[in-house]
Amino acid sequence: MLTIGEVASYAGVTVRAVRHYHAKGLLPEPERDHSGYRRYDAATVVELIRIRTLAEAGVPLARVRELLQADAEEFAMSVADIDRQLRAEIRHRQRLRRRIARLAAGDNLALPPELIEFLDQLRALGVDERIVQVERDGWIPLVARSPQRVPEWITRKRKQIADPQLIDFYLTLGQALDRTDDRTLAELADKMASYITLIADEQGEDYLQEPDIEPLLVELLDTLAFDTWPPARRLTELLKKRGWSGWTKLERIDAS
Repeated sequence: MLTIGEVASYAGVTVRAVRHYHAKGLLPEPERDHSGYRRYDAATVVELIRIRTLAEAGVPLARVRELLQADAEEFAMSVADIDRQLRAEIRHRQRLRRRIARLAAGDNLALPPELIEFLDQLRALGVDERIVQVERDGWIPLVARSPQRVPEWITRKRKQIADPQLIDFYLTLGQALDRTDDRTLAELADKMASYITLIADEQGEDYLQEPDIEPLLVELLDTLAFDTWPPARRLTELLKKRGWSGWTKLERIDAS
């Protein structure tokens, strides 16, 4: 007869594991001897080894009892089912690993690769990193809200990024980040209004905005921009005097 420590040693498990198997109902608890100790026999060692082998193979403990009691055909079917579940879990974990790897660069959090490429293009064109970050943070709630529209947005962005006037506007906005006096903002508002009007006349007013964004999301994106760069709020006031209202959703108005 063996003590719990001895049976655990022979089976290659810990005493804690033996007690856990008792608690799970996988291994019957033997009677105690006159000294109050549980005594195990050789058959328990064999049973423990079978339990340990199944557990190490990835079989959930909840199904170990089922397999221990199954005949050859049932055992094979159960193992095949467990194998399918494990392969599905492996695929899921591989997808998670790929996502984690993409998160190594901060921009990859919550944004698809196509938009990351757009942000990288802005950097390559010399756009101030702070502007890039505002652009990135604005896209995150948009993509979370309407992921199915990403291809449409990417097509529009690729067209816009090829426009030298848009890049010039980005560069001018970047220069204004550290010069927030009213004169500088007024000059920026002039340039921005001129650019917006030209594009709206040539391409239509939908070209520079996302017309289907719901009002609450527009408000959220505006607040995000204003909190990140407070002078943007003053800039919208100056733009309003030049015929354009809004920030995320620009609308032509009568400036008179």
